Amino acid sequence: MTQSLPGQAPPAGPPTPASKPAPPAPSTRKEAIVNATSGITLRALPRIPDGVKRLLLGFRSISVDGNTLDTTLQLMLAAQHVAGIQSGLVANDDVAAARAQLDFLAASFKQNIAVARVTNLSIPGPAGPIPARQYLPAEGVAPLLVFYHGGGQAIGSLDTHDDLCRKICRDGAVHVLSVDYRLAPEHKAPAGSDDAFAAYKWALDHAAELGAKAELVAVGGDSAGGNLAAVIAQRARNEGVPPPALQLLLYPVTNYRDETRSQTLFAEGYFLTKRDLHWFRDKFLDGAQLDASDPRVSPLLADDLTGLPPALVLTGGFDPLRDEGQQYADAMRDAGVPVDHRQFGSLVHGFANFFPLGGGSATATTEMISALRAHLARV
Repeated sequence: MTQSLPGQAPPAGPPTPASKPAPPAPSTRKEAIVNATSGITLRALPRIPDGVKRLLLGFRSISVDGNTLDTTLQLMLAAQHVAGIQSGLVANDDVAAARAQLDFLAASFKQNIAVARVTNLSIPGPAGPIPARQYLPAEGVAPLLVFYHGGGQAIGSLDTHDDLCRKICRDGAVHVLSVDYRLAPEHKAPAGSDDAFAAYKWALDHAAELGAKAELVAVGGDSAGGNLAAVIAQRARNEGVPPPALQLLLYPVTNYRDETRSQTLFAEGYFLTKRDLHWFRDKFLDGAQLDASDPRVSPLLADDLTGLPPALVLTGGFDPLRDEGQQYADAMRDAGVPVDHRQFGSLVHGFANFFPLGGGSATATTEMISALRAHLARV
């Protein structure tokens, strides 16, 4: 087992003012205003009563394709629009700035949920050490979830998903091993999935040393991380590696090649935009060894989906990735894979990270963790 990296585990309790990360250096006065306004808005949302939220929205709701947008998320998106945030998840075309912006926004409403222990690890990888972070539940010996963060294969980090991993660990009574795989554009496909697979195999070999149940190692992730979890499940089957106990796929990317109806319906205004999707795809695949039709990046396009482990798939009704998540769930089910697909019609992409804001995101995240725990108990 690798050694913990000294002094890098997140604090178990609430952050002090000195421990909060500074915002990224803005390139313009407008960006500075946007940073400040976004942080204030996100911190205030959980404390606003639903009636006041509806009043602030002029008692107007948004309905698309038979779904009505969650009031909390509608107010968040409206506030971002007023603040002048016109892009989506990608706040800046500069990769470093986009990463820093996401780090800052994630930290602006961070809860630092307490778990038994958090340890930073270094896992041997195909191109060098892979940073990872283990979250230990109070229950001690428990299943292990190898988790891959989202961010379009180009942004996101252990820190942007720290609260979600803490919540899954505490409420789901599971060990969580969060993996900081290599990102594009510095590392094109399949570098990230090679790291993800190496981390999964390492977890199989070291689960007992981590204090987890060696026979219950699952994989999971959100968005691009859900893509990696699906790819790793297929790769384990193809290469004769023991399969994950479960695939936890939160609004996964499953098809980089084809455009879906939901990408058109929700192209703009619902956090993740079509422009974001194109930006991520270009960073990830432009000049890569693999193209968009390769199942090693687009698991929906695999010829054979039989023999995959059970899957818990979550999608949002206002998410551009809604349809490809639904299609992958249907395709696995048609191939005989046990699939539990839950669509939350009122929610946008990234809702699992928005649980601190309350509303439907909190309800869906709680349901997801309960379902994860139930599925692992049945394996």
